[in-house]
Amino acid sequence: MAKVGIFFGTDTGSTRKVAKLIAQKLGDSADKPLNVNRIDDSALLAYDYLILGTPTLGSGLLPGLEADCELKSWAEFLEQYDDLDLSGKKVALFGMGDQVGYPDEFVDGLGELFDYVEDCGAELFGRWPNVGYEFNESAALDGDEFVGLVVDKDNQASLTDERVSHWVEQVIAEFGL
Repeated sequence: MAKVGIFFGTDTGSTRKVAKLIAQKLGDSADKPLNVNRIDDSALLAYDYLILGTPTLGSGLLPGLEADCELKSWAEFLEQYDDLDLSGKKVALFGMGDQVGYPDEFVDGLGELFDYVEDCGAELFGRWPNVGYEFNESAALDGDEFVGLVVDKDNQASLTDERVSHWVEQVIAEFGL
C-alpha cells in the first residue's frame, strides 16, 4: 500500500479529475483516489497521510447538504462518522470553487471539511495563498491563506496544473515524504 490515501467528494467530476492529477504528481507515494461515497472510515484510517478534496456546491455547501442534492458524498460521510478519530494523521485538503459565480461563498465547502478534520484531531498541512483569486468571502480562509489548495476550473482552468504541481511539492515537504 502507498503512503498517501486520496479521497474526494464530487458532483460534476472535476474534483475527481484534480484528485487524479494529484495522485499522478505523487506517483508511487499515493494509491488510486477514491470517492468518499464508496468507502467507510476504515479506508481513511488505513493511511497516516491523507489528501481530501471537495467541491463547493451552489451557495457554499459540501456535496449532499443542498435540499435537492441526491449525492450524499462528504455530507453523509461526516454525519455517519462524526466521532472519527484522526489523531496522528497528517492531512492536506483541496477544494474546488467558482470565484466569479459564487464570490460570497467561494470554496466554503473546503472550510467545512477543514473544520471537520480539525475536530477529528488531524494535523493539517497544505495551506495555500489567496493571491491570484478574486472573491468577496470564503469560509476556507484563515488570515491570508486558504486552509488547502483552491482550484477554480471554471475561471482559471489554465492555472490548475501549475497550482497542483506546486502544492504537491509543498505537501510532500510538509509531510516529510
